[in-house]
Amino acid sequence: MTTAKQYETIAQSLDWEGLRSLWADIEARQTPGWDAGKAFEYLIIRAFQLDGAEVKYPYSVRLFGEELEQVDGVVYYSGLSCLVESKDLAGRVNVDIAPIAKLRNQLLRRPASTLGLVFSRTGFTEPSRHLYHFSSPQTILLWSGEEIKYALERESICELLVLKYRVCVENGLSNYDVRERDIP
Repeated sequence: MTTAKQYETIAQSLDWEGLRSLWADIEARQTPGWDAGKAFEYLIIRAFQLDGAEVKYPYSVRLFGEELEQVDGVVYYSGLSCLVESKDLAGRVNVDIAPIAKLRNQLLRRPASTLGLVFSRTGFTEPSRHLYHFSSPQTILLWSGEEIKYALERESICELLVLKYRVCVENGLSNYDVRERDIP
């Protein structure tokens, strides 16, 4: 069984080309050496790290010797602090509201300025795209697989995070598709 530290070492050895190759493997459901969903979790955090963000790879929060929660990663960039939740479901199943609700509960224990980022390889169900509004006052930004692919192709995910955050501030949209507007 591969440890979290071993996964982190593998992820940190990947450059942008390596991440694009891993993304193709994830989409093809061909990730030998990775437990289910782990390649996706580490790909997301490594992309932010390659783009200049300070990151913390997946970890567990323990209280009184017991695991309280599992966090898929943390991203710090341009004054933003973000908890990450990554979902790579089998097949073409879209993510429902459960991971968004889980992240909302995790955010309740953090400073109010902490953002939530939910990444889904396959996208989100229609109800989850509407029910994220119930996560208020916590801000949770939704990222689809197509947006991740877009970021990997451009070797830029941090600027897209800032764009997504600004659209959320200006228009109240947590599920803005960053492919709609190119960054100059």
